[in-house]
Amino acid sequence: MNSKVKKLKRYLPLYLMFLPGAIYLLINNYVPMAGLVVAFKQYKVKSGLFGSPWNGLKNFEFLFATPDAWVITRNTILYNLVFIVLNTVLGIMFAIFICDALSKKLKKVYQSAILFPYLMSAVIVGYIVFAFCSQTNGIVNNTILPALGLDPVNWYSEPKYWPFILSFVNTWKGVGYGCLIYISSINGIDPSLYEAASLDGASKWQQIRNITLPSIVPTFVTLTLMNIGRIFYSDFGLFYQVPRNSGMIYSTTNVIDTYVYRGLMEQSNIGMSAAAGFYQSIVGFILVLAANMVVRKFSRENALF
Repeated sequence: MNSKVKKLKRYLPLYLMFLPGAIYLLINNYVPMAGLVVAFKQYKVKSGLFGSPWNGLKNFEFLFATPDAWVITRNTILYNLVFIVLNTVLGIMFAIFICDALSKKLKKVYQSAILFPYLMSAVIVGYIVFAFCSQTNGIVNNTILPALGLDPVNWYSEPKYWPFILSFVNTWKGVGYGCLIYISSINGIDPSLYEAASLDGASKWQQIRNITLPSIVPTFVTLTLMNIGRIFYSDFGLFYQVPRNSGMIYSTTNVIDTYVYRGLMEQSNIGMSAAAGFYQSIVGFILVLAANMVVRKFSRENALF
């Protein structure tokens, strides 16, 4: 008993430091989970959260009993897969470049530069894209295409261009966040490893391949698993604000989040919105478990659990 009391006294400052975070996590992440019941109810404001009548799985029919179900599911999954690959590859490339090729002063400048787009709101990004893609006043139609001898394009009515536009905008906006995490991982590598490799005659590429890349595998696995868990979610601002909610390009810009938002605005069905969020969370949880099992099979020490 005395040993337990001694341990409690010893670690009491750590417990007190942990307490605010635990309370915040409880209030913001666990208490709201009671609202999941709305996904199975016909929510009525007068009846309240628990007084509203049950309606089974009818809220989920909005997602699946429609011809748009395949389109929004396909777009959500494929876009996120492309985003994961591009942001991971470019994030690692930029991180290695910044850590190996730049001085400390330039490194800080580049870190700020690559993080800046990530801090911008979706509205601002949407206006920037519109400044380039506007049919009448856009830079592309008025400057770039005429210089190349090409005709102007009505970007907001041509669905075929938007997979490339959205992928580019997401990469420009999001690659900096992952890059900073990889920079932190690379900075944590023991410099003596590079010194020993250099003395042994290893080229820069050999040092990257045999020291840098293996050392950042845990970071890569963690970020990838987190992204896989959100593969059924989308950047709402990217898919709603950037295409300016143009109905003519829904076939390549409509995803689960924007589809649910439009349905919520038209029908004011809160239960349907809750059902969509519940569905995305369950699928994301299953995907994380599956991906972690695959990682454990090949590299047990790099798995999350």
